[in-house]
Amino acid sequence: MTTRPAPPTTPAPAPEPGAAPAPGVVAGGGEPVKLWLCPNDGLPPEVAGLLATHWLDAQEQKTASRFLFERDRRQYLLAHTLVRRALALEAGLAEAELVIWRSARGRPFLRPAAAGGPRGGSQLDFNLSHAGGYSLLGIVRRHRIGVDVERLEDRDERAITTIVRTFAAPEREWVAQAAAGPARDRRALRVWTLKEAYSKARGLGLGLPFDAFAFTLDDERGVRAFTPPADDTARPWRFVELEPVPDVLVAVAVPADEAQDPVLHLGYGFPWSRAALRSFPLPRPVGGHPSALPA
Repeated sequence: MTTRPAPPTTPAPAPEPGAAPAPGVVAGGGEPVKLWLCPNDGLPPEVAGLLATHWLDAQEQKTASRFLFERDRRQYLLAHTLVRRALALEAGLAEAELVIWRSARGRPFLRPAAAGGPRGGSQLDFNLSHAGGYSLLGIVRRHRIGVDVERLEDRDERAITTIVRTFAAPEREWVAQAAAGPARDRRALRVWTLKEAYSKARGLGLGLPFDAFAFTLDDERGVRAFTPPADDTARPWRFVELEPVPDVLVAVAVPADEAQDPVLHLGYGFPWSRAALRSFPLPRPVGGHPSALPA
């Protein structure tokens, strides 16, 4: 993705971060959420390099050339060719024709083509995450999406302790109830990925204090309740937890309409076609009402 800031006259493809859907647009709207998880070895290095030469813009190629370590360069090329390929399939445009800008807060978005694209590219929103040799891309139409991927083996005890300190009190207590070691680490990263996905969907990233909102989780998987921050109490959200590969945790956040039951399409590997490997309904909405967090 380009690192160029959007000029003032460039229209964004979705509402401003944290804003409600535009009048007449139903958040969720029955549109499927598209999710692609691609391991670094899902695309041979020589193929990734060739695609990058033809698909990535000058700024992206310049960024790729700056990495000191080949593994980091490979991760970057895979992630950014993944973005362009998946968006091209959804918008009906060639990969090299896509123009990707960043908002003032650094959130990337697809600049609409003059004609909007054969498949409505101006309605697309996407979000990218990568960790531990995996890239995760989420795409949705007409509203926001946030995604995060984390790998359990990538975290040591000090890192886990540091991130747990940023949580709301009920979340810290829930994490502490698990036995020290893998079980506690898993709980911590489940909360972390959900918080990352939600804040990225809002377009705020780490600018949103993580103790200002909280999740109540099932012991195994799934969000039972969501206590939103004070500025987001009017709308419900849908949150998805997945573990498509052992010890690789994925979280997805999308605004929801309680009358809808949208579907998530999950693909694994590089998206050479629009076909997805798995399809299942998203969970019930949570949040959408004011509530207070204990100190």
